[in-house]
Amino acid sequence: MVDITHKIKTLRMATAKATLTVSSPQTIDAVVNNKVPKGNVFEMAKTAGLFAVKNTHNVVPDCHPLPIEFTAIQFEVDNLSIHINVTIKTIYKTGVEVEAMHGASVTALTMYDMLKPIDKNITIENIKLLEKKGGKSSFTQQDPTKLSAAVIVCSDSISEGKKEDLAGKAIKQKLEGYGVSVSHYEIVPDEVDAIRSKAIQHSEDNNLVIFTGGTGLSYRDVTPEALESVLERRIPGIEEAMRSYGQERMPYAMLSRSVAGTLGNSLILALPGSVNGSTESVEAVFPHLLHIFKILRGAQHPTND
Repeated sequence: MVDITHKIKTLRMATAKATLTVSSPQTIDAVVNNKVPKGNVFEMAKTAGLFAVKNTHNVVPDCHPLPIEFTAIQFEVDNLSIHINVTIKTIYKTGVEVEAMHGASVTALTMYDMLKPIDKNITIENIKLLEKKGGKSSFTQQDPTKLSAAVIVCSDSISEGKKEDLAGKAIKQKLEGYGVSVSHYEIVPDEVDAIRSKAIQHSEDNNLVIFTGGTGLSYRDVTPEALESVLERRIPGIEEAMRSYGQERMPYAMLSRSVAGTLGNSLILALPGSVNGSTESVEAVFPHLLHIFKILRGAQHPTND
């Protein structure tokens, strides 16, 4: 089963369709007017479809169990065909397109089973996904290939050559994976003036300036204090999202003093100095965070429609 523990929860939606075609108008009349010997075809098929949606993970091995928070099963009669549309919504880490297609399939199969005593020439066809929304692809509002970033490692021991940097390199790899170009990488000591000057310097030429390290509670952890004095606007929502994501994976995440804010048209982030803390912070807010660069240029926020 695919590991989805690194993903965030978003609103996911999918609509799937199946078409059942009968051989005579009499079959359609029996369905519409509830004359089928086995009972109400629409109600029975809908019930079966609902059960199928909820139990997809028990049938398809690689599907994750997930909360189904809305299901709508609709029927449309078109001559000798009955079109079945299944729409599903959830707020979770993975999509529901397989659940929608499974629901449409089982709904159609149930109708077939109920109608076969009166019609021997029924076909099920065109089982397909019509639409899906949600997940990272739906929240990438900015072409990341046009964005540049500077990564600054704040650490006395690393700057003195006593330790190797792992967090900064991990952040670079994450950003490049999202298509963001890393134009500058540097290691500085835990000094307020050095951190502050790097923020000012690199914000002039980069969309993103990411600091890693110095966000803890040691007396040498001064990255937040250095950045707070130069940031023009704090963005508490980003800070909260990173801490909340981290807290679900490591209880010590609540001790981090991660910072997010703007300086000119650049976004400044201060992330933890550990590899896990820094990479999880990136996973918590990317790529949907990239929409901020449209907002900084005056674009409107997207709606949920």
